[in-house]
Order: sequence, then structure tokens, then C-alpha cells
Amino acid sequence: MAKFSTEDKLQAVQRYLNGNESSYELAKSFGTDNKAILKWVKQYEHNGVEAFVKLYTNYTQQFKLDVLNYMIEHGTSIMETAAIFNIAAPSTILVWKKQFETQGLDALQSKKKGRPSMKKDAKKQTKSKPLEGSDEALEARIKQLEMENEYFKKVECLSSKQEKITKQDKTQVVYELRHKYPVKALVKLAGIPHSTYYDLVERMNRPDPDSDLKVEIKAIYEEHEGRYGYRRIRDELANRGQKVNHKKVQRIMKELGLKCIVRMKKYKSYKGSVGKIAPNILNRHFTANTPNEKWVTDITEFKISGEKLYLSPVLDLFNGEIISYTIGSRPTYSLVSDMLKKAFKRLPDIHQLLMHSDQGCHYQMKKYRQALESRGIVQSMSRKGNCYDNSVMENFFGIMKSEFLYIKEFESVEHFKIELEKYIDYYNTKRIKAKLKMSPVQYRTHFTQVA
Repeated sequence: MAKFSTEDKLQAVQRYLNGNESSYELAKSFGTDNKAILKWVKQYEHNGVEAFVKLYTNYTQQFKLDVLNYMIEHGTSIMETAAIFNIAAPSTILVWKKQFETQGLDALQSKKKGRPSMKKDAKKQTKSKPLEGSDEALEARIKQLEMENEYFKKVECLSSKQEKITKQDKTQVVYELRHKYPVKALVKLAGIPHSTYYDLVERMNRPDPDSDLKVEIKAIYEEHEGRYGYRRIRDELANRGQKVNHKKVQRIMKELGLKCIVRMKKYKSYKGSVGKIAPNILNRHFTANTPNEKWVTDITEFKISGEKLYLSPVLDLFNGEIISYTIGSRPTYSLVSDMLKKAFKRLPDIHQLLMHSDQGCHYQMKKYRQALESRGIVQSMSRKGNCYDNSVMENFFGIMKSEFLYIKEFESVEHFKIELEKYIDYYNTKRIKAKLKMSPVQYRTHFTQVA
């Protein structure tokens, strides 16, 4: 396999992180295999540009042991472990593993490169522990207690602000106390390996390559008052000329603690069997060849100025047009019956209409069934607890809330009703449906003229 420069590796990593090319495409472009591309990405994620700088590789016995222990404790792969510890050749770890398993700890002892020295190494002087009960032992114990007290105070302060203390949090505390107490004693107290501590410290001090993108994402989130999730923020970034993978946007939003506050709420009117249940005749066949062949209906709930409102529309599956709708402060049967009266005015005398809904209590009522029968309409119902059986209506609610409810401000309920009427008119007459390549009313008009 050809050797690659630092610039080649960085270019491959950046192109992969942009999200426009897969590891296989990049491998073909650079004349290597996709595993090499993924290895470079892992190395970059853990060590930045320094991952591609050739380092002195005479690893110590303790370092090798830390690497093997980390791999066992965390269950990381050879490639991932090599990336974390910035080891150029992952196969090196396999060698250490085999040596340790077959020959024991001594096999990991690093050997000096070059010709051996003729001088004998002087014996290392080890500090003996102070005698128990001596002034030195008492002073060491006091110092240990001071360190523990200060460390746990800082950790306790963090735990009161968040649910879980991470390794990054512990590293931050150790880093703050490193000038007062030995790092070796602090990391032991924190329960994190030396290698992990130094790796996290390096990341803390490394410039964030996504700093500008984070500012942009936060600005979009705040501009839309938390209504945008990672997909819509990804789309907005694309509109601004920045193509970013949706997974990266999701990860950054999680890091920044940005969570979409919008949660679509569907009104659930199911109260068990209170009337007659109709069969699911529609059976998810959401296409219609002519107008007034298949209608669907449902009810949704939202809150305006602290007041709950309920919307009951009828949608024609032929072109996605809203045939009629009613809105009220209470989900009574009159909300549905008034909607039907308006819709029937649009229905020709001769028709073969199928009316589909969920199993909500309104649609099981005798009054509702009689209203349909009086106009020769066949009733159809979704299966119990299956929202996909009426997904076209659910989709309209999602579009209406995303394009209208969540992006406008309303002075009052009456103001909301006026703006809703304008939006539904826009939805029917001007808004292009991607499937139709024109608005619902334009499509119906075109069909009538051709017919």
C-alpha cells in the first residue's frame, strides 16, 4: 500500500466528515481501502492533526499495559484503541497482547535502541514510606485528606448541576488541582487511567474545528426559538451554503444541549367501543383517480394563548385539498357535524365517496353514521391504535404545524383563526405539492379541463 502524507490524510478525513462521500468512494479516490480511511478518521477524532505526525515510538512498559487494560475494560477494537492512544500501526497492539499473554509483564519492557551502554546503570533510589505515627506520616495523611476534601467538593458541585459525572468532568477537576497536588494521586482518586486523563486534557486544550459551525447551529436554533430539530437545522444550513451531515448536526446539538421543543400533539378521541366500528376499507390505498372518491378526516389539538383549540378538517386524497374544516374550543360532536355540513356542500349528487377516519368516539356515533348514510357515503375506519392507516391526514397536520403554527405569533385566538383561514387557502391554491408539481386546486382544475 502506498504511503500517504499528512496532507493526504487530512484531506481524506475532512472530505469524509463533510458527509458527502463514503469511505469506499474516498478509498477509491486515494488508491487505498476503506479501512485505512476509517482509521485516519478515528485517529483524527481522538488526536487531531497530531495523529498524523510521526512520533518517537519507544513505548514504555506502563504505557503498553495501560493500552491493553483500556482495550479490555472498554471493549474497544484494535483500530479504535490505536486511534485513542495515537499509535500509528494498530498491529503493534496485537504484538503487545501476544507478548503479554505468552511471556507475562516482563515482555512489555521497552528495549533501548542502538548500541548498549558500557556503563552500568546506577541503582534507582526509592523513597521509603514514612514510619507510621511519625510527623512525616501525619503530614502526608493531612495532605491526602485535604486533596480528597477539595476534589470531592468540586465533584459534588458538578453533580448538583447534572445527573451524571463523566470522565471529562473528573479530568477537569484534576486539571484544576494539578498545581496543588500530584497528578498521579489525583487520577487515582478520580478512578481514571493516566492515559485517559492526558488524552482528555489534550482535547480540552485543542482548538475546536467545529467552533464556527456550532455558532451557526446555535444561531439558527435561537432564531427559530427552539422549534427546529437537527434535520431542519441541517436543511437550513444547506440553504445557507453549508452541506453538513445530519448525524454531525445531531451530535453538535447534543453537545450544546439544544433540543427541539416542538412535539406534535394529536388529539386522541378514542374512548373504547362506544358505537359501531366500521371496517378498514381504505386499507392504506391513499391514491384516488377522481375528485370526491376518497376523503379522510381526523381531529388535532393545539394551544393558543393558553387556550386549547381543536381542528377538524376533511382532505380529498385525489389532490390533497382541504375540502372543509371547523375549529372550536371543545371537541364536541358539533365540531364534526358542522365540518360534515360544510363538506357536503362540495359533494355532487352523484358520487361513490369513501369517508375514512380513525376509531374516535365521534366517528362511532349513530349521528355521524346516519349523516354519511343519508348521502350514500361508505364509512371506513383505521385499525385500533394504528396511526399509519390515516397517515395522509397526520402528514397534513405536521405540515400545517411546521409551516404555520410554529413559525407565527398570534395576538389572540381570533387572530389565529383569521391566519389559519389564510394558510389553508394558501395550502389549497398556491402551495406546490411535490408529487403533483402544482397546488391541489390547480391540479383539480387541470383534471376537470382535460376530462
